[in-house]
Amino acid sequence: MHRPIYLDLHATTATDPRVLAAMLPYFGESYGNPASQGHGFGWEAAAAVNQAREQLAAAINATPEELIFTSGATEANNLAIKGVAESYPHRRHLIAVQTEHSAVLGPCRYLESLGWAVTYMPVRENGLLDLNVLRAAIRADTLLISVMAANNEIGVLQPLAEIGAIAHHHGILFHTDAAQALGKIPLDVDAMQVDLMSLTAHKVYGPKGIGALYVRRRSPRVILVPQLHGGGQERGLRPGTLATPLIVGFGTAIALALAERQAELGRIATLRDHLWQHLASMPGIERHGDPVQVLPHTLNVSFPPAIAVSVQSQLRGRVAYSHASACSSGNPQPSHVLRALGVPAERAIAAFRFGIGRYTTPTEIDTVGTLIRGAVLSHA
Repeated sequence: MHRPIYLDLHATTATDPRVLAAMLPYFGESYGNPASQGHGFGWEAAAAVNQAREQLAAAINATPEELIFTSGATEANNLAIKGVAESYPHRRHLIAVQTEHSAVLGPCRYLESLGWAVTYMPVRENGLLDLNVLRAAIRADTLLISVMAANNEIGVLQPLAEIGAIAHHHGILFHTDAAQALGKIPLDVDAMQVDLMSLTAHKVYGPKGIGALYVRRRSPRVILVPQLHGGGQERGLRPGTLATPLIVGFGTAIALALAERQAELGRIATLRDHLWQHLASMPGIERHGDPVQVLPHTLNVSFPPAIAVSVQSQLRGRVAYSHASACSSGNPQPSHVLRALGVPAERAIAAFRFGIGRYTTPTEIDTVGTLIRGAVLSHA
């Protein structure tokens, strides 16, 4: 049986063989603990971790000391949002966006249960934030604005530099969940005036289980309260033995992504546009999210519910895709992202998210387009 065509790149990516090759020695002969500074095994591991930290810092124009390794973007989001709130308890208002990932919405709701106030910003029909509405939401006690760089369901790219300028003009910290954006669009924490940035490896052909949080150390210096306690690793902000093989994989993955980004993004955008050409003329189809300010990897569409059932049946076992984010795909409720765009519930449930990536081929795109067209025509 042939493996399905994989178009669920927002959920996760395959580990690049070059990344795996870089990781393997640290599962075997180079097994030292980077915290063991009394012998060569520890020095070797520490050097590998430092190199990966430098690679990741270079990708976002940070200094290596500003990066804290975590288990992924979910942990990074929790450390950023809850850690800041506990550090500045006299300012008890946060701003987030209705279309944020649950890893941001969850910590915000937790803080609400403890007495913090959170404003959840609406978005336009194209998924983009209205900056005038953002300005109007700012209060004297606003501490943090959190806006996802690239949405995980519709791929919309928010104007980070403009948001960062607004935040800093009002003396407010700016956090962005950049899990989907890292390695795909230019990220510059200084130019974008970002104070906290959450990152992960498995969206950029690296291993699962490793991420990072950028924490600004200058102009302003951001203070966090740790969410874990025990050891002194990562300057006490994230205790626990560092996962050297995964960190090495993270560094290698981002180095490869940066080196190949221009050529890769052009090819992926062409494939995305080709898939849309297959679908655009089909009856009742709608495309969700801004068609310009969007990751080239993303195509989110919906059909009328009856046609969507036929499409789903045709693709089952043949194409791996998502009806919503992977973190909520087991939930039959309509996507909160599409609902925030004003998409009716019955259309939101009937949405298909296709993610195109490094290993997607033109033949696969043509096959998917043909399968969907066959389903639509058979329903008619």
